[in-house]
Amino acid sequence: MTQRSTVGGSHLPRRLVQLYVGLVAYGVSMGLMVRAGLGLEPWSVLNQGLARHTGASIGTVTIVSGALILLLWIPLRQRPGLGTVSNVVILGLVMDATIALVPEVRLLAIRIPLLVTAVVLNGAATGLYISARFGAGPRDGLMTGLHLRTGRPVRLVRTCIEVTVLAAGFALGGSLGVGTVVYALAIGPLAQFFLRCFAIKGLPEPSSVVVARSPEPSPESAILP
Repeated sequence: MTQRSTVGGSHLPRRLVQLYVGLVAYGVSMGLMVRAGLGLEPWSVLNQGLARHTGASIGTVTIVSGALILLLWIPLRQRPGLGTVSNVVILGLVMDATIALVPEVRLLAIRIPLLVTAVVLNGAATGLYISARFGAGPRDGLMTGLHLRTGRPVRLVRTCIEVTVLAAGFALGGSLGVGTVVYALAIGPLAQFFLRCFAIKGLPEPSSVVVARSPEPSPESAILP
């Protein structure tokens, strides 16, 4: 057994806790953004648009879309991990549960703090999830797979994917607004901060850039659930 695997095994309980606390927190943050009603992050814009046209809940659409994206990993030769599979199931379930438990909010004085809370919680969840080192989420595996297959920079690949997803979601009636912009600007710095907070000593360090804002990040530098 190598030193790396020994260290990883000794931290397994903490890694599992971080993985699942992070995924649950991520799902809660997505649900809170929906309740804030000020705009969603790109993939949720698409999922919300699809939900409105199919009659399914946004959480159900999130699960189905995540599973379908995993199928695209096959030609891209990406390998899912425990975190990948858990991501597909947990995010949608928790998102729907959060929307069911949190009542609809009409007052802007409440919606704005709710949005801020959701974005900060999302950053913390990202730090927890990635630091556990159990594999990328399905959407980020798609991005890194396309990067490796095409040779295009991660930043360009991610931008193209998210612009396409955002445009499609908006066309389908998904919520695009100030929250979308706030999320795009804040998630990178927040995730970097929380990655440092939740890093597990002895494991390979997670990437310091999460949303591909640097000129030439590595494939792992844009990992989000």
